[in-house]
Amino acid sequence: KREVNEGRTLHSYLPISYILIYRNRAFLIAENSHCYLPFTNTLKQIEAMPESTFDEIVNKYVEMNIAHPFTEGNGRSARIWLDLILKKRLAKCVDWSKISKQDYMNAMMLSPTKSSVLKKLLNNALTNKINDREMFMKGIDYSYYYEESAADDNPPDMRRGRFGI
Repeated sequence: KREVNEGRTLHSYLPISYILIYRNRAFLIAENSHCYLPFTNTLKQIEAMPESTFDEIVNKYVEMNIAHPFTEGNGRSARIWLDLILKKRLAKCVDWSKISKQDYMNAMMLSPTKSSVLKKLLNNALTNKINDREMFMKGIDYSYYYEESAADDNPPDMRRGRFGI
């Protein structure tokens, strides 16, 4: 089973509210100070990228973030997708609670030209707790936290999480 297949396989892991992908998005998405250009074969190219090592997997993650295939929920979806690939290929996942929001956002902004910062950040947070439900749910909670405005800047561990964790 392929991980991307133009987004269809990814959808099988996501809630229905995330399913806003356009197979060949022909419009520009502008978000904050970034613009994501329309794509045609981008997802096929990302799908073809190797994913047998940590570096290859993070390179693929960076490219998926650049592609921005969804109209909403790209970051959250891509973090779940990253954990699924890491779990499948390396028997690892990211303990997102070990990565601060500011460090993550800074690393993601640099990632298209300097992925080493993101790779170091993610590598330092890898865990082998791939079958731990609490780790998975905490990852989703942190994923939402990364997307929230600065007004609510307390990490999930410092407040009651969305999933009661």
